[in-house]
Amino acid sequence: MRTLYRNGRIYPGPATALVTDGGRIAWIGGDPSDSVDRSVDLGGALVTPAFVDAHVHATAAGLTLGGLDLSSASSLGAALDAVERHSRAGRGRPILGHGWDDTRWPEHRPPTAAELDRAAYGGAVYLSRVDAHSAVVSSALLAAAASLPGFRADGWLTGDAHHAVRGIAFDSLTAGQIRDAQRATLRHAASLGIACLHEMAGPETSSADDLAGLLALAAAEPGPEVIGYWGELFGIETARDLGAAGAAGDLYCDGSLGSHTAALTAPYADAPATSGEQYLDAEDIAEHIRRCTTAGLQAGFHAIGDAAVDAILDAVERLGPRAGTGHRVEHAEMVHAPARLAASGLTASMQPGFDAAWGGSDAMYAERLGAARAVGLNQFASLAEAGVPLAFGSDAPVTPIDPWAAVRAAVHPRTPGSALRPEAAFAAHTQGGWTAARRTDEGVLEAGAPATFAVWHVDELRHGLPDLAPASDLPSCVRTVLRGETIFEA
Repeated sequence: MRTLYRNGRIYPGPATALVTDGGRIAWIGGDPSDSVDRSVDLGGALVTPAFVDAHVHATAAGLTLGGLDLSSASSLGAALDAVERHSRAGRGRPILGHGWDDTRWPEHRPPTAAELDRAAYGGAVYLSRVDAHSAVVSSALLAAAASLPGFRADGWLTGDAHHAVRGIAFDSLTAGQIRDAQRATLRHAASLGIACLHEMAGPETSSADDLAGLLALAAAEPGPEVIGYWGELFGIETARDLGAAGAAGDLYCDGSLGSHTAALTAPYADAPATSGEQYLDAEDIAEHIRRCTTAGLQAGFHAIGDAAVDAILDAVERLGPRAGTGHRVEHAEMVHAPARLAASGLTASMQPGFDAAWGGSDAMYAERLGAARAVGLNQFASLAEAGVPLAFGSDAPVTPIDPWAAVRAAVHPRTPGSALRPEAAFAAHTQGGWTAARRTDEGVLEAGAPATFAVWHVDELRHGLPDLAPASDLPSCVRTVLRGETIFEA
């Protein structure tokens, strides 16, 4: 079917109409003279390439959308009150919550297992920190981690202890609850102009069944495409069996700054007894890249701290010039040498929402690292100028799925000197996501390209894009189209 979308503003301009033929764009310009089967009046709306969220955790994000979200809790007491309300409503069912941030609370500490026991009347409680790299749990779950690294008797778990208890907590969900959570994420993403999600699965993050179920759901129902990644060291066969794009994604080289587990070359300013945790060395990283390259799969690694980033770059350099081409590093927040990362060939999959939430000289990064080191994080401009390919995402549920907010965060960052031009930030959240998945023919509006786009209600444009000033209203999505199929319509 040939469909004409007319009377719009087609990014980057000056076209006002486009024609789709099946799953492809057949024509862009003014109103065409050729016949069409259907016509859609855009009413002056803006049409852009659809967004790609290059790093999500769909099940966890969906549970947060419809469950216990502690991101707005203003204090420890408010969080415990929310747990108690949830416990009463759930009538003793296990509680899975997310989003607490002790650095924003006056008490400056998380709940203890004893406090959770009282709030949940002795029930099982798992509450992941906002960065998802640690959790507090009640006594009903704590014993399962007692012999593992990262265990603390007060209930705050990191590392292996956290991964073990996370698995137990998620195993308490029914197949229907998991499917509903995944569907909620897909529908929410589509309503925000997102046509593709990169799901970051792995044995320490979710499960093979979780990824398989998500891929099956995305294939069966209209919605965003899901490109799956399986983050297991040397997990080539599992990645192949799952139909994943790579043994990549959240294959952890380190943890997070908020949980004091990101691997640093110098100790934390607020915890000088530790420099974090590095889970992989350069030798294993290099071998993993080599095996993935041989298998024709992408390799990728989670790296936030400078020691973790350096280990990945050391590994790539052992393999030869630009041996990282086609592979990925997730987050890449603390990069001391942008030119070195550019020379590796790796794509940096980053989250501007991290800087918006914790960047600058007076937020969590400055507390963890000191102001002097904190301003060196998330250097979007320096990385782009060095030639590092960028892809943007949310890491939901760590930060919300909100692509225009992410673009604005990269254009108006809290870190001085790291701002991107609007068109560069927008490209990183659209075409950059497709390129990060080795899909180089997508993410642009031109004749012959896939008909994947979003339609936006927006009042004012600046250089073809919405006004992204901090106080401005962000666009609302009218329609999302994936290869000619409407997957969302307001």
